[in-house]
Amino acid sequence: MDRPLCLIVNPAAGNGRARALVSHASCALAAADAKHRVVESSSLPHARELAAGAAGRGEVIVGVGGDGMAGALAGIAAASGACFGIIPAGRGNDLAGVLGIPTDPRAAALVLAAGRQRQIDLIAASRPGHPETIVAGSVYAGIPALAGQIANSTRWLGGSLVYPVAALRALARWQPATFTVDVAGGGGQEFDGYAVVIANSAFFGGGMRVAPPAIIDDGVLDLVLMRDAPKLAFVRALLKIKDGSHIALPQISLDRAADVTITMSRDIPAGADGEPLSCATPLRAGTPLRIRALPAALTVLVPAS
Repeated sequence: MDRPLCLIVNPAAGNGRARALVSHASCALAAADAKHRVVESSSLPHARELAAGAAGRGEVIVGVGGDGMAGALAGIAAASGACFGIIPAGRGNDLAGVLGIPTDPRAAALVLAAGRQRQIDLIAASRPGHPETIVAGSVYAGIPALAGQIANSTRWLGGSLVYPVAALRALARWQPATFTVDVAGGGGQEFDGYAVVIANSAFFGGGMRVAPPAIIDDGVLDLVLMRDAPKLAFVRALLKIKDGSHIALPQISLDRAADVTITMSRDIPAGADGEPLSCATPLRAGTPLRIRALPAALTVLVPAS
């Protein structure tokens, strides 16, 4: 990569490991004679400001953090036409995993220095009266969003194990809800259940294969619907989701669409890329949330092979 790199760090990522990881990455970049600088963000909005400034200087935007940081900065890179890179430093790192970016910071740095460019899709989410929010991996409502909130507030449990534990805690307090899913140019369906996941990537929640058919550059989104069943059925799905075999359960149904709108019967939060979705925290009962695919929106650095 002949353009300078701007490494934007979320210092809280990975329970505070991000600073140490970016130091290793910086040393590897220096050894590869890759021009770069490192800046710390104080919040996701601040990280977006830093990314916009980097794009204006012609730098490659590099997110050093988890999926929330990656998704937030990917949107800025796409809007500005900047190239994007990732140093995985969170507890999940699902976007980096799908793209084949190594978790070792030195190896990830070498992808920035000598990788190839790949075009991938992104997702735009919006509700009436609010601008679109751009994210990378998936948008979800119901138990996954509640579990994400619990996981983000949990500090005593590290690594990706925090996500299934948080899902069980969310399940324990779950109350019935009705979801309505309308596909643009197609039909709609209404069901009582636990969750809707609209996925650009196969993985979320620290390696859970939530949408096995999803491909990050095919121009469409994969829908995973978790219908009503005894809570034990959700536990069974959680046990199977790691390898994607949950989709064989009768309570799970799949669909595909490039543009979809969801509404819910009560106030329920929605999330995206491991963070609360700002326009839907919570999504008020009956309020439509539109989610659409943005084909080939982002240029990202991935391993050369």
